Order: sequence, then structure tokens, then C-alpha cells
Amino acid sequence: MMKDPKLLLLIETAIQKEEEAFVFYMDLFSRVADPIAKEALKFVAGEEKKHKEFLVKYRDGGCGSSCLSPDQVVDYKIAEHLEAPDIQKNMESKDVYLVAAHRELASYKFYWSLAGVQPEGEAKQMLIRMAQEEMRHKEKMEYLYSNTAFPQTAGG
Repeated sequence: MMKDPKLLLLIETAIQKEEEAFVFYMDLFSRVADPIAKEALKFVAGEEKKHKEFLVKYRDGGCGSSCLSPDQVVDYKIAEHLEAPDIQKNMESKDVYLVAAHRELASYKFYWSLAGVQPEGEAKQMLIRMAQEEMRHKEKMEYLYSNTAFPQTAGG
């Protein structure tokens, strides 16, 4: 078990955020009719569940910050330039993806800001990796948004 009370509080807060993200995506899942959007939301909810499992394992001493190894991500910056639509029943897929991208951006900012106040060390590296994971999810949601909002035509 973790001995540093500040780090423990930080990890507990992160665990709670991941639980909230899971509930958020499953709630959105229940409001959407489009099977492709449902599949994407279920995937992201599963990723949030994995993040919680990682954080619990990290808190309990079963894993170092190196357990997460995110890939390089592409930041389309769609969420930074478009407002999130209101959540409602039977939303269009593109709107679902945009709401999700905004959620992932908020999660990224949460972890990044926590990392910013940590001294150099394992906790800071773990928080940076979690921020990168959230950015990876944002990338996926923005990719899905761009392909749904602006579908390719036969002409290119």
C-alpha cells in the first residue's frame, strides 16, 4: 500500500475520475441508437475501466508507471475549436464523438495539471502517461468525428 498520503489522495482522485468516465460513457451508450457509435462508446468505457484497474494496481504497489506505454498521438484539435453539443436521446453519431472528445480533453487536462505540480519522479511520470492515454482516446474520438461529420465521397 502507498505510504505517501498526498500521492494516495491523488491516486484515489484519479480512480474516482476514471469511474466517473466509465459511467459517463455507458450513460451515453444507453442514449445512442447508432450501433457504430455504441461500439465506440463501449470501447472507450472499457479503456476507462482499464485505467481504473491500472491505478488500483499502481496504488497497491503492483505496478510502476512504466506499465502504460502509450503510442504517439495525433491531436486534431477538433474539441478545442468546436463546442460540445448537449447530450440528448438519439444523438447523431458525429455529436456523440464530439461530446466524447471533449470529455477526453478534460481528462487529459486533469492528469496533465496534476503532473505539473508533482516533483520529478515516478508519480509525475505515471500522471504524464495517464494524460497521454486520455489524449489517445481524444484522438480516436476526433478521428471518428471527422469521418462521420465529413464522410468521403466517391470523388475523394
